[in-house]
Amino acid sequence: MAPLDALNTENNDDRFRRVSGNETRQPSKTWRLDFETGEIGRYIDGERAIRQYVRKTLMTERFRYAIYSAAYGSELETLIGANVTDNLKNEEIPRLVREALVVDDRIADVTNFEVTRDKDAVFVSFDVITVDDFRVGFDREEVMAN
Repeated sequence: MAPLDALNTENNDDRFRRVSGNETRQPSKTWRLDFETGEIGRYIDGERAIRQYVRKTLMTERFRYAIYSAAYGSELETLIGANVTDNLKNEEIPRLVREALVVDDRIADVTNFEVTRDKDAVFVSFDVITVDDFRVGFDREEVMAN
């Protein structure tokens, strides 16, 4: 449960940045998730928050969980067991990863894709370009197992 002062935006104006007009960029500050133990830790921000968002988004199947909006998650699972060639999968994976990630207002683009296979697992390497023109590289993120 979040401390009450974390929910009070009047005390945390630095968590939001005015973009233009009436738009407000969502804060990057979030709770740290330990994917191995399931524990929630202290706040993280910046690159660590982006890395966590990317990992969590890619591992969450879009439309599966009612708690998430229809914009959150990826559709990579649709390729598992699909009766399509590996070449087509290699072309679809970058598109699906990019579509899953650019919905976040901190992310401007996702580029430099490289899809690799190791036995039954499929990995993707790519760069996330933030709206502040910061590049965050991801190397061999597992996106599916055949």
